Amino acid sequence: MKQIILKNNQLRFSAFEDGSGPLVLCLHGFPDNYHSYDQQIPTLVDAGYRVVVPMMRGYELQSQPADGDYHLNHMVEDVLTWVDQLGEEKVHLVGHDWGAVIGYLTANTVPDRLLSLTTFAIPPLQGLSVAIRKNPRQILLSWYTMFFQLRGLSDWWVERSDWKFIEKLWHDWSPTWDIPERTLESIKQTFRQPGVKEAALTYYRHSFDSSSAQAKNIKNTMALKTLTPTLAIGGWDDGCMSAKLYDSAARPDDFPGGLSVERIRGAGHFLHQEAPEKANKLLLAWLKKYDL
Repeated sequence: MKQIILKNNQLRFSAFEDGSGPLVLCLHGFPDNYHSYDQQIPTLVDAGYRVVVPMMRGYELQSQPADGDYHLNHMVEDVLTWVDQLGEEKVHLVGHDWGAVIGYLTANTVPDRLLSLTTFAIPPLQGLSVAIRKNPRQILLSWYTMFFQLRGLSDWWVERSDWKFIEKLWHDWSPTWDIPERTLESIKQTFRQPGVKEAALTYYRHSFDSSSAQAKNIKNTMALKTLTPTLAIGGWDDGCMSAKLYDSAARPDDFPGGLSVERIRGAGHFLHQEAPEKANKLLLAWLKKYDL
């Protein structure tokens, strides 16, 4: 792999790049970094793909906007600018957690720029609110989103005792996985960098915005039908987003371009890292199906 710098106006984003062929752009989530796809990159490269994995907006000092705006429409803009910079007309887009949400929004914004979409751990957005009402336990699982609204207190709590809160989330969200210590240390190192904690929490704080023009635009985009062929993969042991949500959220009528749902047993929220062989097999089959 080599490191490259992607750009959007004055912002700079570190990224890994490897391989040649159709472009697969992989977006990480919270709390994570661009090492999230380390176990996908070799498999994709061996299968004949060019893979790029960037650090998402705010996860390093050089990608933190001066106005502190982390509404998701800006991340869609980042993705489109990266694709142009990488010299591609169409790409396969892969996203986990927040990266999956951004993937859905990108697909609904510019379906003509995507060959396919693959999401890890986040059910389709159009039917998600209905699915949550049918699975009220999800409200309990999402307690941390409310906690993050407590500015000051949550900022302090997340960082205290050498980021024990981050460790807790990983263990709670993937309860059956013996998480490598190097993985947790890599995440902590990312969050130790100036401004990263505030940026990551602001993703959640801006998600509670319902009145701004940007928030209304995002809501409208989420509700659009998805024309991009979409593979949504969940983990049955996910302690963050219940695997049962897919039963109601995955509505074929919302995906005229095609929707396939898979759930991996013995894996939780970080399923692509916990069960890479199973995840990679599903991912590769989907990409090959929709190559140019």
